[in-house]
Amino acid sequence: MTYIRPKFRHPDLPQNDLGYTTKEYEGSISTLCAGCGHDSISASIIEACFELSIPPHRIAKLSGIGCSSKTPTYFLGNSHGFNSVHGRMPSVATGANMANRDLTYIGVSGDGDTASIGMGQFVHVIRRNLNMVYIVMNNGCYGLTKGQDSATADEGSKSKAGSVNPFQPIDLAGLALELGASFVAQSFSGDKEQLIPLIKEAISHQGFAFINVISPCVTFNNNPGSTKSYDYVREHIESTGKTDLVPEKTEILTSYESGTGTDVMMHDGTYIRLEKLAASRNPFDRIGAMNALQDSRNRNEILTGLLFVATETENLHHTINSSDRALNTLLQEELCPGASVLADINDELR
Repeated sequence: MTYIRPKFRHPDLPQNDLGYTTKEYEGSISTLCAGCGHDSISASIIEACFELSIPPHRIAKLSGIGCSSKTPTYFLGNSHGFNSVHGRMPSVATGANMANRDLTYIGVSGDGDTASIGMGQFVHVIRRNLNMVYIVMNNGCYGLTKGQDSATADEGSKSKAGSVNPFQPIDLAGLALELGASFVAQSFSGDKEQLIPLIKEAISHQGFAFINVISPCVTFNNNPGSTKSYDYVREHIESTGKTDLVPEKTEILTSYESGTGTDVMMHDGTYIRLEKLAASRNPFDRIGAMNALQDSRNRNEILTGLLFVATETENLHHTINSSDRALNTLLQEELCPGASVLADINDELR
């Protein structure tokens, strides 16, 4: 396959309010496995930013380490970007956000990058209510290291190696609600009709906006017995066990009404049950959202949609009264006003 995106585009492609087509919001050709759900999420981010008519150079995209954290290469190629240390994306996002509050910050992470090594960072970026969109591409396994169970793998699920996970999963959406996140949503990578509006709402939200997206791992979590069995059966392993032949498969898509559920068949013939929140449910009730999430979990279903949003909230800039201007625009005399100003400040503290 080619890794060069052709420059030609149809002259009649739709344009947004800026006069841009989706071309200006794309990135490099993806090198992830064919059919990976992460690519669907990348496409949803592209479409959401295009529809909101956000200038690409006014967006900063950040990530950690993992399959999910590779995806910023594949969207918003004209935006600022930073691929950070494993689990430390929230720290980098916080520093960048404090330096320039005028950009739109989109952080991409995975279930390992967030629910394991990055858990402490995740907790603190929530409590600080940093103004950013935080998307977790959740597939329940470590795709870069041969598919071991991640901390979000469900108890009793069977790995590709045949072992059964004995541990309770970390529910990232439930944890975000418990910690007081001001925007919490959950979706499925194959349901773009739901995911794109959720991303648009998250970008428009003034505060920390978290979206947990169940995303298929086409290579390592496709076996019967896995509760996140999203894709096809492995076709061939060389005798050394070092190489997998992954046949190309089509993307899994679905569409269904709010307040209903649907069974989605994966490439291996297994099914996953999805349930979409009723439109009449109150998204401003945090306790109600937690109860609905727990009820859904007890029925072995995945609840999707906007779980909770707080309309009255102060983000970190308001809490610490940070500069209204980007730090790189401040002049020398503003940054270093002189000894007399420092003396006045010290007198106020005595």
